[in-house]
Amino acid sequence: MRLYLAGLLLAVSIPATALGQTRDSPFPGTMTLNVDATDTEQGIFRVTQTIPVASSGPMTLNFPKWLPGNHAPRGQIEKLAGLTIRAGGKLLSWSRDPLDVYAFRVDVPAGARQLDIDFQFLSATEEDQGRIVVSPEIINLQWQSVSLYPAGWATRQIPVAATLKIPNGWRAATALRPTSGSGERLAFPPVDYETLVDSPVLAGKYFRSESLGHNVTLNIVADEAKYLAATPAQIEVHRRLVDQAVKLFGSRPFDHYDFLLGLTERIGTIGLEHHRSSENIAYPEYFIDWASGPGRRNLLAHELSHSWVGKYRRPAGHMVPDFSTPLNDELLWVYEGQDQFWGYVLGARAGLFSKVETLDALAAIAAAQDVRVGRSWRDLADTTNDPVITPRRPKGWISYQRSEDYYNDGLLIWLEVDALLRAQTGGVKGMDDFARAFFGGQDGDFRPRSFTFDDVVATLNAISPFDWAGLLIRRTTKETANAPLEGISRGGYRLVYTEEPSLYFRDKERRAGEIDLSFSVGLTIGKGGKVNTVVWDGPAFSAGLTSAAEIVAVNGRVYSDQGLIDAISAAKGGSEPIRLIVRTGSHVREIPISWNGGLRYPRLAKATPGDSSLDLLLRPRP
Repeated sequence: MRLYLAGLLLAVSIPATALGQTRDSPFPGTMTLNVDATDTEQGIFRVTQTIPVASSGPMTLNFPKWLPGNHAPRGQIEKLAGLTIRAGGKLLSWSRDPLDVYAFRVDVPAGARQLDIDFQFLSATEEDQGRIVVSPEIINLQWQSVSLYPAGWATRQIPVAATLKIPNGWRAATALRPTSGSGERLAFPPVDYETLVDSPVLAGKYFRSESLGHNVTLNIVADEAKYLAATPAQIEVHRRLVDQAVKLFGSRPFDHYDFLLGLTERIGTIGLEHHRSSENIAYPEYFIDWASGPGRRNLLAHELSHSWVGKYRRPAGHMVPDFSTPLNDELLWVYEGQDQFWGYVLGARAGLFSKVETLDALAAIAAAQDVRVGRSWRDLADTTNDPVITPRRPKGWISYQRSEDYYNDGLLIWLEVDALLRAQTGGVKGMDDFARAFFGGQDGDFRPRSFTFDDVVATLNAISPFDWAGLLIRRTTKETANAPLEGISRGGYRLVYTEEPSLYFRDKERRAGEIDLSFSVGLTIGKGGKVNTVVWDGPAFSAGLTSAAEIVAVNGRVYSDQGLIDAISAAKGGSEPIRLIVRTGSHVREIPISWNGGLRYPRLAKATPGDSSLDLLLRPRP
């Protein structure tokens, strides 16, 4: 306990230490930033920027490095090119800091009043270069990629006035509100640099905007006009999402909020939170293929809840003065874990997911976390380091290495907290009470407030006294054999496995382009028999299979997805292995998989009669 709290005290001290190295006072002057984003064929953003200077001598300019929402140093410095810096028309030489490649050093000449900067941001044109952000129909502009800022000043103290040029006839959406501009050039009022970076732009040739009430707007861009064809009933579901969120938290920590939703296969996927907007890419058929399954529809519920959880209330270790100071991520199981929790809860309450789809989604999550056998050596708290360790690169043995499990393990922990609160208060109180007490504030006030582990515990104890600190420490810092499923069992359900997948599970497979046999033979398989993942210590693992393999044949027949499914079913209750012919590179071999348990797909089965705490949790609020 002392070691755990010592780490949390370190998190609290980071902002104070960092602020000791920066000036938390108004920057002398206003930066200007002009971005030309009209090159939608080559994806080149052309940038001109001015930065006022107060005196001559050495100066450092930073490119944003540690990015909120990414929880890691993911600024795309490699895509900055053509940097020139001038003062009074004279070209200045610059050098990169040898220990921090995001920092540029320059000597400001005597008498200079500002630096005039030009560069290009060369956005990815292929997936192996990074996320694609420009297509002939859509632009997703992130200001941190097209700007520098002066080192030594708190970014919330640096004013910047930005303009953006987009293709003629396009429309743009952002949490910023342009003061002028028509057609292709938009001018925004000065805001502090931190707010600018927190206000991405989504612009497109095909655009639709819908008011959702409570000063919230749904802005949609798409590859083609047909994908904008949302029905009134579909828009109404999104209105209910906003209404349910405001009822849950009891206030709005924004003056206005903009969903930025791109329906496209030509722009890279993203689900990134911001205080007054989302930044999301979903599949093009989000509206027109509504009946086929819920897909990513709870994504907007997750992102909206971030306005309260993670932006208005932030872990103390995220209250940093600039984009060069490292973030302390150890409370991400609260930050992202609660957003994962509220994303599914609000999605169910609004009708983005039906109750059955929500229960099936929770079953899939619980089962997937339960086969993460890496929890036997790596606790949940350590997975909060994954944004820095891995940056979401593929892992060969993800069930053993673990990944950003603070999302879904966090969800399961908060399910348990809700069930315990309801049990202790006779069903009167639950996580809704925590949300209102912890994340509530004044309407329109979006000044961030920090929180610590102790703050979480104190709020829970104020609702219902219990050893919350002990419970949360056990769930986050102890190695275990299984996922924390107590929230499901206390909530009146149990995780079971059936031979038939749920409709939600089938939809999940379809959208992922794979078949998921994790809970039987221990594999997921993509197109053409390519093995995507192998569950550590599962039957396929024990047979020697790896994710580099391609299955060529099953029981003497040419591979097909259905053929493998049939073979697993046929082997149930017998003693014969399932025989695979597998190719790995130029090496071909036979692999017998010893599995006679048949097909297994996760479901939640009702364990208690009547409405249980989980049923009450998912019910819409009047």
